[in-house]
Amino acid sequence: MALATRRTLVMEHIRRRIRSRVLGSGDKLPSVRGLASRLGVSPSTVVEAYDVLAAEGVIFARRGSGFFVADRVQPFVVSQTGPQLEREIDPLWVARQSIDAGDNMAKPGCGWMPADWMPVESLRRAMRRVARSEGSLLTDYCSAQGHSGLRGHVARMLCGQGIELGPDTVLLTNSGSQALDLICRLLLKPGDTVLVDDPCYFNFQALLRAHQITIVSVPYTPSGPDLAVFESVLRKERPRLYLTNSALHNPTGATIAAATAHRVLSLAEAYDLRIVEDAIFSEFEPNLSPRLASLDGLNRVLTIGSFSKTLSASLRCGYIAARPDWIAALTDLQVATSFGGPSPTVSELLYSALTDGSYRKHMEALRDKLDRARANSMTELATLGIRPFVMPRGGFYLWCELPDGKDAAKVARAGLQHNVVFAPGNVFSPTQSKNSFLRFNVSQMTENTHVTILRELMSAAQ
Repeated sequence: MALATRRTLVMEHIRRRIRSRVLGSGDKLPSVRGLASRLGVSPSTVVEAYDVLAAEGVIFARRGSGFFVADRVQPFVVSQTGPQLEREIDPLWVARQSIDAGDNMAKPGCGWMPADWMPVESLRRAMRRVARSEGSLLTDYCSAQGHSGLRGHVARMLCGQGIELGPDTVLLTNSGSQALDLICRLLLKPGDTVLVDDPCYFNFQALLRAHQITIVSVPYTPSGPDLAVFESVLRKERPRLYLTNSALHNPTGATIAAATAHRVLSLAEAYDLRIVEDAIFSEFEPNLSPRLASLDGLNRVLTIGSFSKTLSASLRCGYIAARPDWIAALTDLQVATSFGGPSPTVSELLYSALTDGSYRKHMEALRDKLDRARANSMTELATLGIRPFVMPRGGFYLWCELPDGKDAAKVARAGLQHNVVFAPGNVFSPTQSKNSFLRFNVSQMTENTHVTILRELMSAAQ
């Protein structure tokens, strides 16, 4: 490797650590010999790199003490935090790829359903009703905690799932992701450790990286987190928070067993662990499964969710259900960071669609349609030797392993050349141990062409 190239490697290493705020203003840089040993270059190369960075004003030398980060504003780049992954398995890149995919792209790897599966006519009726409302509904800010009627609806929905609460312990947010962002702001600080499942929803990882959080993980089994590993991680790492899905786990589709849920809460109590339970898929269940928030009584568990999977991803609105002191603090945070939650217009529109008498029938029909699509998809995938990790009780995900250890990232990379977006397993895996898995959205798998293309791609993914 040429000297200039080695020097550039050292400089980029330091710049990346500053951009991701691993190194902050005034922090001392690694010693010349220490960094040289770590990066496999000579000490003179590190000295040259430090001298160039000092000339650029990025760092400065203090006689007899070493080099330090200069006192100037550095942009925070989320993508520079954590391991630098290939784009096909990087959560940030995959999220952007799914969101930005045009109408010409097939999306068996995305996280939402097609428009013709959603209650579009109900939404149109709600829009017409809202358009005829008084002007303040169309122009004013929302109340601090959010639309009272919609909060009441969320409270009734959660009560039906065994979580006893009232509207005052519900906060409406601008999305489910913002709900989690607010909780991270309230309960965490940079450098804290958070426990997630392996695999887990990929945007959990991206958001935690944005908060400069250390991520540790626990293997997820068909009945919930591996309890032996769960307890070991709590004992060794002392995470402040455990972030998981209830009901239908994303991406596996598994459901936590009652005994596992009770043990998780017992360990959380013993190790002073807070839990965030993302219940976004709860309404897709055919019948109620164990809820950590219900068993805990919202003592150390917070529940979050949104309407993006059941009504519309376009109408951004999420919620947090938690104990009163946390709701009060989260409300203040939301006012400070975005001057309130979802607009009165969006909130009233959602409330109207949820309460016009058609929503229950919509969900019943949707669950039936997903059951048929899931069965069809499993039959088609089985012809390729692809089997699901579990048989989900509901929802629209299948977490499947490719035969013969085929590389899912290669399949996803080749799929883009065919205008098909797949979701490879390591996107969801903090330990990068799910190389041969793919997550399929059965509502987006209604055309046999997807399986035909997949067969072609798998033959090249040895």
